[in-house]
Amino acid sequence: MTTATRQQSRLTVSNVLAWGAVALSALALVTTVFNPDITALSNPTLAVAAVLLAILGVRFGLGFAHNKVGDVALGIVTALASGFLIGATSAYPGAATTGFFCLMFAAWATAWLFIERLATWKLKGNAGKLVNLIIPILFGAWILVIWQLITVGLGVPKVLLPAPADIWLRLINSVPILWADFQQTFLKAVIIGYVLGCGSGFLLAIAVDRIPFLRRGLMPVGNLVSALPIVGIAPIMVMWFGFDWPSKAAVVIIMTFFPMLVNTVSGLAASDAMQRDLMRTYASSDWQTLFKLRLPMAMPFIFNALKINSTLALIGAIVAEFFGTPIVGMGFRISTEVGRMNVDMVWAEIAVAALAGSLFYGAVALLERTVTFWHPSVRG
Repeated sequence: MTTATRQQSRLTVSNVLAWGAVALSALALVTTVFNPDITALSNPTLAVAAVLLAILGVRFGLGFAHNKVGDVALGIVTALASGFLIGATSAYPGAATTGFFCLMFAAWATAWLFIERLATWKLKGNAGKLVNLIIPILFGAWILVIWQLITVGLGVPKVLLPAPADIWLRLINSVPILWADFQQTFLKAVIIGYVLGCGSGFLLAIAVDRIPFLRRGLMPVGNLVSALPIVGIAPIMVMWFGFDWPSKAAVVIIMTFFPMLVNTVSGLAASDAMQRDLMRTYASSDWQTLFKLRLPMAMPFIFNALKINSTLALIGAIVAEFFGTPIVGMGFRISTEVGRMNVDMVWAEIAVAALAGSLFYGAVALLERTVTFWHPSVRG
């Protein structure tokens, strides 16, 4: 596909989004927004939202706002319209009808258009990095807005799917409980199990690389053990190591050990024969070749395992807590609060786990960029 064709395709999508926002906003003005007889024309807030979305849609549809100022204006209008809709649904919960969904999808179209326009900005340095960070944040925020509008507008029962606002209230009102669960699950089971599992897998990979017998005998067994289901391992670990965090750390060790082993062995084989011959011409010993050539070449593989294990460790610890734990921990809280129908607390725990896992993964990825600065993927 040529550059001109790609540009034409992007403009076509932009036009569809812009004129779609216009049509939906116009339709919202002539239909019922909330039952029984609330229309956009009878509600000044909704009327302003519809008119603003329509104006921006016309401007972008006609190509008059394809600049950074117009892009910022589009984002501001979308944010205002979304705020108006959230306020309206709070005033009329469970009463949303055709006009409401027309307005919601009009705002969705302009939000999509705004993020698409933002992605076309060509900025250098810190400004470019900031825009690249803002785009996924805005995308995630808009998903939460849609979630809030649908759940409150349709009056979805909280036991099925609580609104993000309810989850946030539960989260800020349960900080001591969430912090205790985070300490038990993440700071103890996940971190300790992650360090021991990845560290032992790395050291054994060095031995496997040096001893052919281990490569032929251990690797097939490792592949077999790595395929074992966590729901079968966790109860056994609880029987062996008790109900506290050591049994969960043992599950994490098992889950993280073999990905590290396999990736490290593959990474140690990444250097080619010419590179190893060059080291021998320099009279390098096997250990010097290992530390100066083979381990640096293996770092992308090792960090790949570290990133995979950063998510596996948290999943393994939470699932292991379903099979026996003290009265604290993320998995314990999720299983007990589901039984009590406190689904907002369950989602609060899920939010904490997702945030912790994302930050953990991000820290490993940042460390990878620092260590493997020479790799083409980082230089690029």
